[in-house]
Amino acid sequence: MNKSPLLSLPGAVPAEGPDEGVAAHYGDLFREQRALADGTGFVDLSHRGVVTVSGADRLSWLHLLLTQHVEQLPPHQATEALILSAHGHIEHALYLVDDGTTTWMHVEPGSQEALIAYLESMKFFYRVEVADATDQYAVVYLPAGSIAQVPTEWAVRETPYGRDVFVPRDKLEGFTATAGPAAGVLAHEALRIEAHRPRVGLETDHRTIPHELGWLESAVHLQKGCYRGQETVARVHNLGRPPRRLVFLHLDGSEVRLPAHGAPVRVAVEGADPAEGRAIGFVTSSARHWELGPIALALVKRNTPEHATLIADENTAAAQETVVAP
Repeated sequence: MNKSPLLSLPGAVPAEGPDEGVAAHYGDLFREQRALADGTGFVDLSHRGVVTVSGADRLSWLHLLLTQHVEQLPPHQATEALILSAHGHIEHALYLVDDGTTTWMHVEPGSQEALIAYLESMKFFYRVEVADATDQYAVVYLPAGSIAQVPTEWAVRETPYGRDVFVPRDKLEGFTATAGPAAGVLAHEALRIEAHRPRVGLETDHRTIPHELGWLESAVHLQKGCYRGQETVARVHNLGRPPRRLVFLHLDGSEVRLPAHGAPVRVAVEGADPAEGRAIGFVTSSARHWELGPIALALVKRNTPEHATLIADENTAAAQETVVAP
C-alpha cells in the first residue's frame, strides 16, 4: 500500500477500507464537496494502481482484451473499459488514456497485480510491454472547471467529471500545493454516487455483469469484435434483461448512521416490520451529500417496482431513482 505524503496536511483523517492510504477528509466534508462541485481543489487518489502499456501493438492488442473499442483511440482521448471473466462477470474497470506512445490506466487500489498477471498471460507475440507504474506515478483528481495548471508532458484523462492526472510521485506534494484546497475521498465518493457512477468492488460482486450497472453506455462497445465474456454481453443485450439493476437512493435524513456496503434492501410494506421482509438487493455505496443529504446506490432485483419505497438496512426509508431500467 502506498501511504500518501499528503496525509501530513492539516486536518487530514486517514480513510479506511478500499481507500486506505489517503485522506478520507481534511476536517470539513461538506466544504470539500462544495469546493469540488464549484471546480476548485483536488482529491488525492495516489492509492490507486497505475498500469502502463507501451509498444507498437498496444492499442490493437488491448482492443482484443477489453470491452471498449480502443484500436483507433486518438491520443489524449479518455475512455474506460472493463475486463470480464469468461462468463461475462466484471473483473476489472480500467480508466484509460493514450498519449501517442503509451497507454496509461488507473485501477482499483491493490488490483494492479492481478490485472498485470492477466495481461502478461495474453501477450503472445504482440509487441507490447506492460508495467506496474504505481510506485512511480500517483493519480490526482481535478474537478471539472479547475484552472490548475498541469505540465504538458504528464498524462491526463479529461472527462466530463474532471481530470485524472498521472503525477510523478516525487512531484506530488509540489503539484498539489498549487492545485487549491485538498478534498478527501469521501467528498469524491459522494459526487461519484450522485452521478450514479459504479465502482468495482462496491457496486460489483462475483456475478455482476455490465448491464446491471449501466456500464454498457460508457465502458462497453456493442459493435466491436470478440473479447472474453462478449457472448454474455451480446446475449443479455439482444435477448433478455439482466437479473439485477442499479438504483439511486435518497435516504431518510433522520437516521444517524448510513447503511454500510452490503446492507440489505427490502420493499417497504405498510404496517409490516421492515426487518421481516425478504431482501431484494443490497446497498453498494452510501454517502452524506452536501446538497442532497444522505444518498446511496443499491443493486436490486430487476422486477423491483420503480416507484416502490425501499427500506435500507434495518429501518432506513429510501426513495429510489432509476439508474438502469427494469
